[in-house]
Amino acid sequence: MNKFKNAVVITGSIGSGKSTASAWLKSQGYAVVDADDIAHEALNSCINQISAKFHNVVKNGVINRAKLGEIVFNDAQNLAWLENLLHPKIRDKIFNECMLLESKNELYFVDIPLYFEKINTYSMLDKVAVIYAPKHELIKRIMSRNCLNLQEATRRVELQIDIEAKKQKATFVIDNSSDINNLHKNLKAFLHSIVN
Repeated sequence: MNKFKNAVVITGSIGSGKSTASAWLKSQGYAVVDADDIAHEALNSCINQISAKFHNVVKNGVINRAKLGEIVFNDAQNLAWLENLLHPKIRDKIFNECMLLESKNELYFVDIPLYFEKINTYSMLDKVAVIYAPKHELIKRIMSRNCLNLQEATRRVELQIDIEAKKQKATFVIDNSSDINNLHKNLKAFLHSIVN
């Protein structure tokens, strides 16, 4: 049985537009549990462990997330260490927020960027909407957004399960391969299909 029957996961790949889609859903009055926000809280709560492991990423009590990203996205062992430190905290907070929202018996969304990468952890969330854009578009977007070169952007995209595989596993696919107006139109159609 699905513990979180009113939840729909929003996922995709880096650069696919998950945050934009979640912001739009919030603007329509829907509750959105945001794993990225929870991850930032978890990151800050682990500042001492992170500082001890990565000596040059904490300055004046603040984690330099760009510098931390350079380290972990270029070293699988460091990435695994960080995920093992943070993920239990992130998972617990997501489930706590979902339990509160379930009590309202209303549709809500859970934005989990790494849903398919952590599918065993999140199996109680079984309705999944993938925000989709093709790989070349993902790379282009994160090169621009994160000021990365082609090699760095490609590496970050390829650290995740391929977007085409995610698209095949999704309950719903919301195309975001065009512009924001097209995304909003596709989000409206998606909402209409699950609300009616």
